[in-house]
Amino acid sequence: MINRVLIRVKVVQMLYSYLLTRSEFKIETAPESASRDKRYAYTAYVNLLLLILELSGYNVCGPTHKSQVPALAKGTRLASTKMAHSLAQDEEVRTLIMRGRSDIKLLDDVAARLNKAILSSATYKDFSKIKDPEIKDEAQLWRTIINTIIVRDEQLTDILRQNPDFTVKGFETGAKMLVNTLTGYSDTRTLLSDAHRDLVTSLDKAYELYHSLLWLTVELTRLQERRIDTAKEKYLATDDDLNPNTRFIDNKFIAALASNQQLEEYRNQNPISWADNHLLLKSILDRIVASDIYNAYMSDPDPDFAADCELWRQIMKNIILPDEDLAESMESMSVYWNDDLSIMGTFVIKTIKQFARDGESTRLLEKYKDKEDEKFGPTLFGLAVENHEEYRAIIDRHIDAAKWDTERIALMDIVILETALSEILNFPSVPLAVSVNEYVEIANWYSTARSGAFVNGLLASATSELRESGRLLKS
Repeated sequence: MINRVLIRVKVVQMLYSYLLTRSEFKIETAPESASRDKRYAYTAYVNLLLLILELSGYNVCGPTHKSQVPALAKGTRLASTKMAHSLAQDEEVRTLIMRGRSDIKLLDDVAARLNKAILSSATYKDFSKIKDPEIKDEAQLWRTIINTIIVRDEQLTDILRQNPDFTVKGFETGAKMLVNTLTGYSDTRTLLSDAHRDLVTSLDKAYELYHSLLWLTVELTRLQERRIDTAKEKYLATDDDLNPNTRFIDNKFIAALASNQQLEEYRNQNPISWADNHLLLKSILDRIVASDIYNAYMSDPDPDFAADCELWRQIMKNIILPDEDLAESMESMSVYWNDDLSIMGTFVIKTIKQFARDGESTRLLEKYKDKEDEKFGPTLFGLAVENHEEYRAIIDRHIDAAKWDTERIALMDIVILETALSEILNFPSVPLAVSVNEYVEIANWYSTARSGAFVNGLLASATSELRESGRLLKS
C-alpha cells in the first residue's frame, strides 16, 4: 500500500533534512544589510574558509578554474583531514564553491607560499606527531595557522586590498569569525540514526493516515446519527424529524468498515480518533448533506451495497480530500502528514472500490506490497548518505554553468538528484526511465518551476557518462 512513489518522496524529504543539519560546523551567512566593515568581514570569512580548504587539497575555485594549490597538500598531513572533509561536504560551503569566487583565484600564488610556511612551522610538526588526530585536533591546528601565519602574511593582505570594500577591521573580524566557526565544532554522529528512525516513523504515519481517513467516514456517519436522534427530541419536532430518512446512517459499507477486524486491530494498537476535531467533522458533514451526491443517494429507493460504496467514493473524492480545513488539520495532527493526504487518499478510494467489488469481507491494504518494498526506503536512504560525496561530484561535473545559474540551484534539486543516482546505480530491477520520470515529477512538485527540466537534463547527461564508464548497464 505504501508504494515506491511515496517512499521516494519520504527519502528525499529525510535526506534534505539530514544534509541540512549534519554539518559539524556552523557556517556564517551573509549579512542582509550591514556596514562596510561587516560586509567585508563576511567576504574575508569566506575567502579564508575557502583558502583553508584549498590548502587541504580541495578545489574551491568552481568548475571553470583548476588551481595547482590542492596538489601541494598531497602526501602531507594537511590532505583531506576530517575537518576539511566535513567543511567541504557542508551544503552552504558547496554553494560557495559552485559560485566560483574570483577573489579566491587571486590567492593561488600566495597560497603556494603559505603551504610551505605551514609545512615548516612548529605547529604543523607538533600536529604531525599525533597518531590519529580528531577533528578537534585539526581545528586547533588551523586556528593556530590562521592567527600566526595567514592573517600576518602581508602579500595575502595586499591581494585582499584589491577589493574596494576591504577594511582592516573587516579583515580582522572575518578571521575571528572563521576561528569561531572552527572552535564551535559539534559532534553530530547521532543525526544519521535519527534520520533513519524518522524515515521509518514517517512511513508508519502515512499508514496511520490511511486508517484515519477510513475511520473518518465512520465518525461522520455517527455524527449524522446523533443529529437525527437530537432532532427527534426537539420540543416542536416535525414529522420529518420524527420519521427521518436513515438511508445515510444505515449505509452498509460504513457498517462493514466499522466492524472490519483489521481496522479494529489497528485502532487497538494505534488509537486514532477524530473526537478532538468536532468543528472539522461538522463542517465536512454540512458540505456532504448539502451536496448533490448526498441528495441523489438519499432519493434512491433501494440502494445496494455497491451504491453504498459508490456514495463514499464520491464523497471522499469530491468533498473530503479537497477540503482545505482538512488539509490544515492534517498539519496540526501530525508533522508527517503535510504531503501525504493526496497519496493516502487515492489508497482510501482504491479500498472503497475493492469493497464494492468484493463485498463486506474485503481486506484492507497491507502496509507494503512485499519485503522488497519494505526495505526499499531505508536502503535507498542509506546508500544516498553513504555515497553522498561521490554522487555530488557526479552532479557538479554535469551542471552546465552556461545554462544554469549555479547560485540559484536549490538544495532540494541536489538532494533529488543524489537520491535518483542512488536508485539508478543500486537498484538494477528498476528501469532507468521509471527512476528518471519519478524524480522529475518529485522535482516539479517539491522544488522550483524549472527544477523538473534541470533534473531531467542533468540525469540524462550523468547517466550517459555512467553508461560509457560501464557503471550503468540497464537501459
